[in-house]
Amino acid sequence: MNSIARQQKYTPELKKSKSRQIINHFTDVHGLPCIEKIVRSVEDTPNPINTNIIGRIPEWIEGSFLRNGPGKFEIGNNRFNHWFDGMALLHQFKISNSQVTYRSRFLSSDSYKANKECNRIAVSEFGTVTMPDPCKNFFQRFLSKFELPKSSDNANVSFVTYKGDYYVSTETNVMHRVNPETLETTKKVNWSKFIAVNGATAHPHTEPDGTTYNMGNSYTTKGASYNIIRVPPTKKEADETLEGATVLCSIPSVDKSKPSYYHSFAMSENYVVFIEQPIKMDLVKIVTGKLRAKSISDGFFWDPSLNTIFHLIHKQTGKVSSVKYLAKPLSTFHQINAYEEDGFLIIDMCASDDGQAINNYNLQNLILEMSCSTVTTSVPRVSLPTLFFFSMVQVFCTHEDLHGDDLHEYGGMEFPQIYYGKYNTHPYRYFYGCGFRHLVGDSLIKMDLQGKHMKVWEQPGLYPSEPVFVPAPNATEEDDGVIMSVIITPNQDKSTFLLVLDAKTFEELGRAVVPVNIPYGFHGTFNATA
Repeated sequence: MNSIARQQKYTPELKKSKSRQIINHFTDVHGLPCIEKIVRSVEDTPNPINTNIIGRIPEWIEGSFLRNGPGKFEIGNNRFNHWFDGMALLHQFKISNSQVTYRSRFLSSDSYKANKECNRIAVSEFGTVTMPDPCKNFFQRFLSKFELPKSSDNANVSFVTYKGDYYVSTETNVMHRVNPETLETTKKVNWSKFIAVNGATAHPHTEPDGTTYNMGNSYTTKGASYNIIRVPPTKKEADETLEGATVLCSIPSVDKSKPSYYHSFAMSENYVVFIEQPIKMDLVKIVTGKLRAKSISDGFFWDPSLNTIFHLIHKQTGKVSSVKYLAKPLSTFHQINAYEEDGFLIIDMCASDDGQAINNYNLQNLILEMSCSTVTTSVPRVSLPTLFFFSMVQVFCTHEDLHGDDLHEYGGMEFPQIYYGKYNTHPYRYFYGCGFRHLVGDSLIKMDLQGKHMKVWEQPGLYPSEPVFVPAPNATEEDDGVIMSVIITPNQDKSTFLLVLDAKTFEELGRAVVPVNIPYGFHGTFNATA
């Protein structure tokens, strides 16, 4: 595997657009296997069931691997339009003494309960707009089209922690606190009851002391703003949730009525980094969507004429850097890591030159697509200079790839993970992710930044979910531990399994086969109990 020399370079003035060279790497694959069953509805399994262990699960692993994702795609005779719309199904793989039990439970959200009661889609989601209640008269149905869209509390994206408690989250203003042992929903929590935001990401960052940072938008008559949120590390009372949360700073959107969409953000030891990318949200279209019978997704669009802007916010002062850091148009959903070194703030991320990938995940595409031609997600490193010896107004940043051309053979990478507890905000060597030759992950990849070498786990017909690193007790090296991933088997009935790899060698140690079907999900975490 070829090694590519690292470069750190920047240009202290914005290059003219005509000088840009945008190179797209495409994955153009035909004859792909059908993955329709990856997005099939399933029933939940609220009581623990045993799994069949093949190989060996290390004895030192004690805890629960928690996963979140959509699990119900039809309500009555209605079907959701987008993968992101499915009702949240929470999963738990409980590991003890080399044995694994599995349970799952639908999130008891208001959206889920309303849909179930009406036996139809009663609450609009990202890609699906609800139809007027057929039980209402004509005049009532007509007037309902003029109501502002209500936020869904269908928190199907991730498990997160605040003040030591587990929550499930999406990107609206509502989260749900859950019991990680039973997966039961214990409390609905609304961000807007504590701070002036209209939502928050499902990807907060946590400091070693438990202080948590997140981002959320706010919409006022002056336009849209991006807000950096800080949540204290501990509770003052046993049942409190987000009490003490504050807005560290607000950043006005460049276009007041068309703010950028963001799924996550980066954080180094001293800075929060917000990436204002050219995936835009047309607020007028979103607000009038119900009147036009259009979903929220109709208001999203990609504008490649815009630069990407990196905003640096000092975590202690809340001050936004006066320097504008600009880069060519890119779209990013997940960042890998960010740290400060030799006067640079270095950000590693999964990104592409095209922001229209979100449209690929309409359920019709997942059901019918047998070929795929999409922009490969690369893994660039952007280095932002933080020390200046003369006045700077803007910096145009280039990037280096953290991989060789061989990554493109696997469709690029997404769902990146690192040894977060020890290496987040610090220099690191390894990261892990899914290769994406299909519309979902179809391989697991370990990347070694020293030489940019890859290790790959893949088997035909198997679709790995986001890999999560779990460190071994008394680990001395960065990759001392295991990788866990839930492997979906759409062509085999009731054979989904939890895969455990040796993180160092990337070889399989064991698997726990689950005797029920599980849909492909989004994000997870490991809750250690030892």
